[in-house]
Amino acid sequence: MDQILQILSGTAVVFQPLSLLYLSIGFFIGIIFGALPGLTSMLAIVLLLPMTYTMPMTYALIMCMGVYMSGIYSGSITAITINIPGAPSALMTCMEGHPMMKKGLGAKAIGHATIGSAIGGTIGALLLIFISPLAVSLALKIRTPGKFSLILFALIVIVIVEKNRTKAVISMAFGIMLSTIGMDPLKSVSRFTFGNPNLIEGIDLTTLIIGAFAISELFDQSTVNNAEYNKMTNAANSMKFKRSDFFPSFKEMREIGWMTYIKSSSIGYIIGVLPGAGASMAAFVSYVEAKRTSKHPEMFGNGAVDGLVAAETANNAMCGGALVPMLSLGIPGDGTTAIILGVLMVYGVVPGPDLLVKQMHVMAPMYMALLISAAVLMPLSLFLFGPYYLKIVKINRLVLYSSIALIAILGVFAATYSTFQMAVALIIGVVMYFFKKQKYPNVPFILAVILGPLCEQYMRTSLTLSNGNPMVFITNFDSLFFLLLTVAFSILLPRANRRAEALSKCREVK
Repeated sequence: MDQILQILSGTAVVFQPLSLLYLSIGFFIGIIFGALPGLTSMLAIVLLLPMTYTMPMTYALIMCMGVYMSGIYSGSITAITINIPGAPSALMTCMEGHPMMKKGLGAKAIGHATIGSAIGGTIGALLLIFISPLAVSLALKIRTPGKFSLILFALIVIVIVEKNRTKAVISMAFGIMLSTIGMDPLKSVSRFTFGNPNLIEGIDLTTLIIGAFAISELFDQSTVNNAEYNKMTNAANSMKFKRSDFFPSFKEMREIGWMTYIKSSSIGYIIGVLPGAGASMAAFVSYVEAKRTSKHPEMFGNGAVDGLVAAETANNAMCGGALVPMLSLGIPGDGTTAIILGVLMVYGVVPGPDLLVKQMHVMAPMYMALLISAAVLMPLSLFLFGPYYLKIVKINRLVLYSSIALIAILGVFAATYSTFQMAVALIIGVVMYFFKKQKYPNVPFILAVILGPLCEQYMRTSLTLSNGNPMVFITNFDSLFFLLLTVAFSILLPRANRRAEALSKCREVK
């Protein structure tokens, strides 16, 4: 109860003028990055990372929450208007939103997506506020061997949820290799520096994140046909809508059913708690469930509003769930929370139960910022800027990506003051670009970079305490529990993936 009161007290901090300014800036940056195909909320936070060094951590986290919530939501804008999801989580939105756009109901589709995202994000944030104290009390019972097994569980699950697990393992191994460069965490010796003094301190986390996500994405976007993209965006922007068209009525929302909102929010939150699952899985599972219980399943794929609402509600509810394992256990729930974890570590903060017990006053504004982003800023943004959302896709891509390239490379220098680290970021960007072209996932890579050193530290510490006896991971109950959970997920998740693929194929046939 004390922790919940501390979280609620964070409202006073968030409603300070400067906090609201940072939250609003982050929110609208997230909308622009989420709405433009190829850009994501993850990339937005990556580019903001070097800029946060000059501001207090509380403001940095508040801004990240605005980016996170709006970036997930705004992927629906281009999914509806030009049938290109601005974010991977908006893939299911394309299936229902774009057919509505073709019928002249694009404004209504954006309105339903916004309201659904606001409801889902609000419920997810409330669940985060009231459930995270329980997660903290459980996390405090985990000792060092259990922490190793927990991180091992997270790394294995992240590999399992990928379609090509072999490539996911290679991507993760590459991340772990890079994370071992520099000083040994338990001994005062350097390793894998090859005699280069620039590598004694290792490769900076900011360098790795910007190289893997920003630089590689810029290389990838340089291959996109700009003329074809402009043709689609011009068609979308030629349509005219009134401001009132963007707001669904309560009658329409009752027809969708309040249970759809509640059920989709619950699904999104629960999937968010699972490491590596992310918004895309939340949207897919909720969409399938909405179709299963719908009174008109034949409409799905042709502009079913309840399918659109289910997907958008779930992917924003996921935001609250994904923060639970990241803050209480130090294990990100998705790629964006992995970057937010990097933001915390840049400030010297290591997430875990001690953080939420001793520094809840620092985390509380972040919780409330997530809630305000969903409950206030999202509906407000629709009222103020609804018709202009359709114009976001008109931003000149050549100017946009050139600016992002400059910000990214200067961001590395601002974070490290090292031209060597700038060169490393470019090299990693090129390598990750070729990885991406060969369908190697980048999320296992960045999670390995962040979690790999912790996994090594907990493993070596446990073995030191047990005089080198590996049975310490079996004899400790918490460690044994996570090892058994790893085995269970290794068996059950592939089966779930196969069922999801089968359902997807059946839907394509129909």
